[in-house]
Amino acid sequence: MNLLLKAATIIDPSSPFHNQTVDILIENGIIKDIDSLIEPTENIEEIKLDTLYVSQGWFDSSVSFGEPGYEERETIVNGLNVAAKSGFTSIGLNPNTLPITDTNASVGFLKGKSLQNAVDLYPIGALTTKSEGIDLAELYDMKQAGAIAFGDYKKPIKNPNLLKIALLYAQNFDGLVLSFPQDTSIAGKGMVNEEKQSTLLGLKGIPALAEELQICRDLFLLEYTGGKLHIPTISTAKSVQLIREAKSNKLKVTCSVSVHHLLLTDEELTSFDTNYKVLPPLRTQKDIEALIDGVKDGTIDMVTSDHQPIDVENKKVEFDNAMYGTIGLESTFGILNSILGINQTVSLLTKGKSIFGIETNSIDKGNKANLSLFTSKGNTVFKEEHIESTSKNSAFLERTIEGNTYGIISNGQIVLK
Repeated sequence: MNLLLKAATIIDPSSPFHNQTVDILIENGIIKDIDSLIEPTENIEEIKLDTLYVSQGWFDSSVSFGEPGYEERETIVNGLNVAAKSGFTSIGLNPNTLPITDTNASVGFLKGKSLQNAVDLYPIGALTTKSEGIDLAELYDMKQAGAIAFGDYKKPIKNPNLLKIALLYAQNFDGLVLSFPQDTSIAGKGMVNEEKQSTLLGLKGIPALAEELQICRDLFLLEYTGGKLHIPTISTAKSVQLIREAKSNKLKVTCSVSVHHLLLTDEELTSFDTNYKVLPPLRTQKDIEALIDGVKDGTIDMVTSDHQPIDVENKKVEFDNAMYGTIGLESTFGILNSILGINQTVSLLTKGKSIFGIETNSIDKGNKANLSLFTSKGNTVFKEEHIESTSKNSAFLERTIEGNTYGIISNGQIVLK
């Protein structure tokens, strides 16, 4: 693959070409030259895209597909194609398949299915066997097979001693432990945020306290054990405050927020649209403001799409019976860019790599070409026709997004929309 990107503005603070508009020559997957003007030669494919921006490849730390077990929701091959066209060069794949990703063999299966793809797939192994929360899974073996972290997707660790043991054990191989922030005894049978809206709509609520109590517990355990803890998809103002204080006390804790929790509130639930049934539930405008502050000051380390395809049989049903989750890969950049602007958006979509131990490559001569291609120009109303995923359960339908993605260059390949 020999490519010449014309008039590309580089967004990469680690690059000597940051904020410069240049031509980029790529030969055999390596950046051969960067200059203000490079003339194409024979056997070089010239790529000209309107108002092109280029950054280090984006990483999404929380992506679900379906395969194995739920291929009707999404296959690995199509899911990776969706990720590529959405600007992501690497993803962390959640262990909510059938069977659960809880052995080195299941990690190896996922790695094998993604071989020779432009997008790097990094499995997240289950923390406990079958994600049942009883016995620790084969963490070290999964790490050796390629797992980048360990957590039971959307399932909190009820037993504090189990989390204590996991944090202690994972230190032997520098493992990263994930703990979903919800106390199930407080959440009960709730489905939406416990607030004014849940009362008006007659829907059982999950109080913010359910998330915050679990985070308090987990931070106390981390302080006792040491190790590395990642708290995925926080959603409340108090959660931001708790993690900010923990970081000031030098605890090795990181966290993420899903993109829908930065834009949508529980006011959306008046339509009873099951696309808004997510976990953690959509909260209030006050929570959104605190989450955005947390993103801006670095308390929140990364933003994820929390992409979760759900087939119509499990989503287009009564609200009580619908599964939690929304897809988000296709809309994440445009939504984030509309909230935070291009520089902060790119930062949030790239810096998660270092937390999960994934290689980074600055945009410079001689380095591997691992690039996301996008534009900040233009507003688009996001519609079902823009969805590349097999499942269409998006909470962002009919939302205006700013800018768009063109695709990626990664692993010696180019994927464009």
